[in-house]
Amino acid sequence: MKKVLVFLAAFTAFSGLVQAQSNANVKLLSTQELINVCKLPASPESRSFCIGYSTAIYDTYLATRHPQRAQPFICLKQPAPSRDEVIADFVKFGQEHQQTADKPAAGVFLGFLAARFPCAKK
Repeated sequence: MKKVLVFLAAFTAFSGLVQAQSNANVKLLSTQELINVCKLPASPESRSFCIGYSTAIYDTYLATRHPQRAQPFICLKQPAPSRDEVIADFVKFGQEHQQTADKPAAGVFLGFLAARFPCAKK
């Protein structure tokens, strides 16, 4: 859990730096906003957004992590749980960790995945 909090802090600091350096005022989706969209029962639009957004976060992690330079911190075992199960667990996680409500959703979701699907210690 300590690694997750360190990751969240680093990601939040990086997100703030990127936003501060940008000339455009880009509003990041907060954790609370993502939780509100992902809560069940969701409309078809909300469900589609939630699945698309959360899948994109994980896919970006997979695509940008260089396996020779960065050890994985999210390790899904097969058979993997359903998307709905993971999203429901994230909603519960977010509700239990209110201190993350105003943080960028992408960083908190990655931290949640790292806590939920940790890699084995070598």
